Amino acid sequence: MNEALTEQMELEEDTQRGKFLTFNLANESYGIEIKYVTEIIGIQPITEVPDLPEYIKGIINLRGKIIPVMDVRLRFRKNQMDYNDRTCVIVIDIKELSIGLIVDTVAEVLSISDADIVLPPEMSKGVNQFIKGIGKVGQDVKLILDCNKLLNEDEIDLSVI
Repeated sequence: MNEALTEQMELEEDTQRGKFLTFNLANESYGIEIKYVTEIIGIQPITEVPDLPEYIKGIINLRGKIIPVMDVRLRFRKNQMDYNDRTCVIVIDIKELSIGLIVDTVAEVLSISDADIVLPPEMSKGVNQFIKGIGKVGQDVKLILDCNKLLNEDEIDLSVI
């Protein structure tokens, strides 16, 4: 039975390989490997929690599970924008933690082959800390996020509320 489970997990990972959920922040397009995404929901009432970084907006109750939510705009040092009916929360699992990412809009799931993903250009230290690669899709580019770098260890400890 253990072998069958392992084969099933490998098969699921193969079908998810090269697939990215894309979303927008202002005029920029980003992608997250689909394997991290558990669901997409509309904006929910957020309960603020004191002493968290500005970009951690608080927590939501998602069917009985408490999930911290991060405003990705603020995490990337962009101007804050009022939430509207297009604002979405992408719930992802990273490092055994579920977290909601607040984004302007969700676009689509795209397949991007490894050959169409390049490393981000080297710039000053820290500038590309969240970007894992740049996906080329026709004439467009999608900034591929490194989900494991969205939160550092201290923030993960804070997020376990």
